[in-house]
Amino acid sequence: MPSVSKFQQKAAGIALSAKRGKIPVSKLKGASKQMYKMTIKQLEEFARTSRKHLPVKKVAKKKE
Repeated sequence: MPSVSKFQQKAAGIALSAKRGKIPVSKLKGASKQMYKMTIKQLEEFARTSRKHLPVKKVAKKKE
């Protein structure tokens, strides 16, 4: 499942580095802290997404 925004892709990359032991888990905040619970394979999938055509933040659709 690819990321839907640049923010989500970045958070997945940060959580993945914590899973691999490159940064301490205590430094995680917000979305990356929640994503830390995911498996390494899932995090790699989110982090691998190309950022070229992604919006900065996901826009919620309004109900009419």
